[in-house]
Amino acid sequence: MNIMIYQYKKNFEVQKAQRFFKERGISFQIVDMKKHRLGMKELALFAYKGGIKSLIDSSNPKVKEHPISYTSDEDRILFYLSENPEFLKTPIIRSGRRIIIGFDVETLTEWISKKEESK
Repeated sequence: MNIMIYQYKKNFEVQKAQRFFKERGISFQIVDMKKHRLGMKELALFAYKGGIKSLIDSSNPKVKEHPISYTSDEDRILFYLSENPEFLKTPIIRSGRRIIIGFDVETLTEWISKKEESK
């Protein structure tokens, strides 16, 4: 299981995701979006799996002041997210083609149990 945790900054949700994997002895990689800019294809994959609006961190006050809050044009939203990775809801957790936007313990537990069953 190759786990990647995408983060912009280490917030409480990111810490919970890291702790989840550490407690279970599952290795993971951190992708710092300040250093590694996401490409449009990667963002489009995330949007396809989770829905475009699920990618936007609506609790971020800067998002509320930005045009991203007022558009429904998916290409424009992807462009804004590529230019402003701090607008992304984090963590984004990826294992192959499986993606979770935000920390979802139930889905992560499901991933692990499926991995255990396949052994």
